[in-house]
Amino acid sequence: MNKTIYIIEDDDSIREMVRMALTSFSYDVTDFNNAGDGLAAIYENMPDMVILDIMLPGMNGLEATKELRNNPQTKALPIVLLTAKGTELDKVTGFDCGADDYIAKPFGIMELGARIRSIFRRIGKDAEPSTEKIKIADLYVNNNTREIMQNNKTLDLTFKEYELLCLLIRNCDRIVPREELLNTIWGFDFVGESRTLDIHIRNLRQKLGDDAENPKYIKTARNVGYRFIGV
Repeated sequence: MNKTIYIIEDDDSIREMVRMALTSFSYDVTDFNNAGDGLAAIYENMPDMVILDIMLPGMNGLEATKELRNNPQTKALPIVLLTAKGTELDKVTGFDCGADDYIAKPFGIMELGARIRSIFRRIGKDAEPSTEKIKIADLYVNNNTREIMQNNKTLDLTFKEYELLCLLIRNCDRIVPREELLNTIWGFDFVGESRTLDIHIRNLRQKLGDDAENPKYIKTARNVGYRFIGV
């Protein structure tokens, strides 16, 4: 069965271009020109992914992302922000709202396709039956439910944050190089800025209550990578 992608984009030409491109990649695509209609459709019939523009009439893409992340039904739904707002601050804001990936306009269709396939590859691996449960420090990882708990409280992690923290935990006390983290989590030779990784690490530290200068969980190996110290 083909994967289903919803596109929420108010620019008719861009929406049609993305729809045609993704259809040619064999995805089932439904498009909307505003977040209200898109969210209503998502809640009625969950897609496999949603691609959101930021500058939308009414509710903007960042607000829509926050709403999806705050709803238990859609908190794990992969979200890609596709937008003309391409500064580092804009990307940080998008990731802070819970986006799994962020692609600035103008963009290449092949790059968009590669990023989407990367996310679906990760989902496909996670969909395999797993009984793996990990207890380390005050964290408990349950891969059956894709939950990470800290002192019996579930952490509100995005798709990429969950994958990144699990990878670091599985490699506890080993410095995982930046290139390995990028290629494993993003699933292909990463074409974006390596700053993306730092943004995700920063968000993880905030949610874990970790201190970069005196870390309890994630230690930086400057210019090399990151290490989960698990103490």
